[in-house]
Amino acid sequence: MKFCSHCGSDQIGFSIPEGDNRPRYWCPDCQTIHYQNPKIVVGAVPMWEGKVLLCKRSIEPRKGYWTLPAGYMENGETLQEGAARETWEEACATVDITDLYTVFNLPHINQVYVFFLGRVEDGKYGVGEESSDAGLFGLDEIPWDELAFPVVGRTLKFYIDDLKRDEYPVRIQEVPPIGKKHLTKDA
Repeated sequence: MKFCSHCGSDQIGFSIPEGDNRPRYWCPDCQTIHYQNPKIVVGAVPMWEGKVLLCKRSIEPRKGYWTLPAGYMENGETLQEGAARETWEEACATVDITDLYTVFNLPHINQVYVFFLGRVEDGKYGVGEESSDAGLFGLDEIPWDELAFPVVGRTLKFYIDDLKRDEYPVRIQEVPPIGKKHLTKDA
């Protein structure tokens, strides 16, 4: 950070502000503390007649790999609204968001992933701006070696196992870094 977004000063410091317990960017001119917080990624496991809706990414990171529809939460929306919006933006599908399903903490990249179970309302889908393809996959047709992120693979594996028992518990896990290339292989 080079400038204060509050007053424009170029005297930004990085130290522990008075009354705090960790280093942060702060402005000595206006005393504004610039907090940096984790990004929340919301998504869905959108199902239609026993098939899961996946999108092929047309953007980095992991361009050309398949994923569940998900993305950064926006201000002014709930987790569920964000999951539904991302499904629409990436797969042009209207989804009925139901239960919270998986939560993954990725502190090494300052992200939290939250996936909900969902049902594609009318079976219709398409290709959104951040996707190069979209499709419904039978659970035995999932392109495991072409999934974009470990959290997607974990969520889909949980779903397949849970479907056999017809029980869908909420899971909360931490995902550790994978070498220098985070999130490039299923963990």
